[in-house]
This record gives sequence, structure tokens and C-alpha cells, in this order.
Amino acid sequence: MTAADALLHPVRLRIVQALVGRQLTTLQLQTVVADVPIATLYRHVNKLVEAGLIQVIAERQVRGSAERTLAVVEASLPLGELPTAEPDEMVRHFATFLGTLLHGFGRYAHSSGVSGAREDGVGYGITPLWLSDEELDELTTALRSSLQAARRKKPGAGRRRRLLSTVLYPGVDEVEEES
Repeated sequence: MTAADALLHPVRLRIVQALVGRQLTTLQLQTVVADVPIATLYRHVNKLVEAGLIQVIAERQVRGSAERTLAVVEASLPLGELPTAEPDEMVRHFATFLGTLLHGFGRYAHSSGVSGAREDGVGYGITPLWLSDEELDELTTALRSSLQAARRKKPGAGRRRRLLSTVLYPGVDEVEEES
């Protein structure tokens, strides 16, 4: 099983999403994905560990069984794998990603106290960018640098876990625009 196949399963993608930016025991993880039976959760966790996408960072004995603490190793589709996929497989992987994103956003939108005017930084949109390959490289380098700085921040007073999902793809235009 490739890392992409391991990651792009709806339950496994939810597990990884739950672990992004934090460490949870399997029992804590079960409260986040409460609709997944515990045996199924353990099976999917094991597949993610085998694929190298999550890691066991601690283990301790609790009432005769091992309690594992888990963390994400890689939270995105490995870039080297997607280009080799057939178009239908790429669309299937993307649909899985979108389904998981929609599920997470739905949980947020239906959570207690959320209203349309809530000031918690939620936003989404499509921004057309006209960039050469070199300009795209400069942009992605700057974005990675900014995101790495933000990822180094630890949980603390006034901080809340936020998830940033990005999708970047070349537009396929039916009409050529003038430059």
C-alpha cells in the first residue's frame, strides 16, 4: 500500500486530520472519531503506522494492555506519488480529500456556539494567480517559510488549533486570455 493509498481513505484521513498539530492516545482519538468502532479505529491506525504516516511516540501499560500515544509524521499527500496516478485515480483521491474536508467543516459549522457572524478566522475562496514556474516556486517557498514559522508555535493561552487546507492546480481554460 502506498502512502497515498493509506492516507486517502475517509477514516484514515480523519485520523490524520485529528492528529495534525497534536499528540493523542488511541482512546483520546476515539472520542474525536466517535462514529468509528474501536476495532476499526485500531485497524486503520495500524495501517497508518505501517505506511509511516503516523508514529507511536509513547507507549505505556494500562490494565494489561498497551496505550499508545500517536502523532502525525506526514499530513499531506506525498508529492512524488500523485503525478504517477491515472486521471480517474487522481480524481478519486481528490474526492476523498474533499469529503474529509467537508466532514471536518460540517462538524465545525454544527458545533455549539457557531454562528454566521462568528469571528474565528474561517474563510475560503479561489484566487486566480498568473505566475511563471519560477514565480510559483518563489510563492511556495515564501508560503512554506511562513507556515513553518506558524507551525513552531506551541499550544498556549489564546491559541486555538486551526486547520489550513490548500489546493493548488493549474487552471484549464477554454478561452485563452490576452496577456
